[in-house]
Amino acid sequence: MRAMTTILVTGGTGTLGRLVTERLRGEGHEVRVLSRHAEPYAVDLRAGGPALDRAVEGVDVIVHCASSTRGGDEEAARHLIDAARRAGVAHLVYISIVGVDRVPFGYYKAKLAVERLVTESGLGWTVLRTTQFHDLVRTVVAASARLPVMVLPSGVADQPIEVAEVADRLAELAGGPPAGRVADMGGPEVRGLADLAREYLRAAGKRRAVVSVPLFGRTYRAFRDGGHLAPEQAVGKGTFGEFLERRSS
Repeated sequence: MRAMTTILVTGGTGTLGRLVTERLRGEGHEVRVLSRHAEPYAVDLRAGGPALDRAVEGVDVIVHCASSTRGGDEEAARHLIDAARRAGVAHLVYISIVGVDRVPFGYYKAKLAVERLVTESGLGWTVLRTTQFHDLVRTVVAASARLPVMVLPSGVADQPIEVAEVADRLAELAGGPPAGRVADMGGPEVRGLADLAREYLRAAGKRRAVVSVPLFGRTYRAFRDGGHLAPEQAVGKGTFGEFLERRSS
């Protein structure tokens, strides 16, 4: 691989993609940012087309961060992979989620399907799975705190990780050769969701009762059983408390 590499980051204006772009540019790579509204590579991956081919032409590596909980990830990945094949891209790096093969949650199923498309693409590939970002956990508990009583699923823990650490790892992987499925990245602490919610309340200066209630169904059982956790890969450094402290300051 050349010292100066041309890298396309999909979802390059998002929470993760923006940081990956900054890391790669700081290392001297030429980086193209692809998103639906970022010129000159404004592309809707779900539609594909000539604009996508122009974005991928001459690219050595693609870091695929674009994703949507509203659906369309598989269609977007097919268009991206087809364009990458036509352009002769050497390496496709995909960010996924710990537990996509263990938790039957709709969004996780889509991420697993994209993993399979990547691994069967015929391209050189790398897949990294991580636990949930601090930002997501904060969003979930903050939404619950809008009510006088925070109602959370009982028995569910989480292992949030600092998004900047994930960006560092993705940039490292993008600068190297295809590595296949690499070791998962988990946050430094596995903590109950109610415990995380109380820490959020303290940081936000709010007072709420926190009530944990049992839910039903296969998805809840899988989360309760820790299918989305990676305690053996607790490699993250930044804690949820430190993240909240930065946000409040």
